[in-house]
Amino acid sequence: MTAKSELRSTPLGLRVTPSLKSAIEKAAKDDRRSMASMAELILTDWLENKGYLEKDG
Repeated sequence: MTAKSELRSTPLGLRVTPSLKSAIEKAAKDDRRSMASMAELILTDWLENKGYLEKDG
């Protein structure tokens, strides 16, 4: 089941390097997203491309 069809979300805590956090902040701002939304998008895209997560559509 993909994230878009699921009704609930669950928290995920992780630590990243300051440079990675800064890059995500910049990408999120450029895309008018929150950092959490940007991180979720990046993870979803990677997992779909690698076949770990079923693609929507």
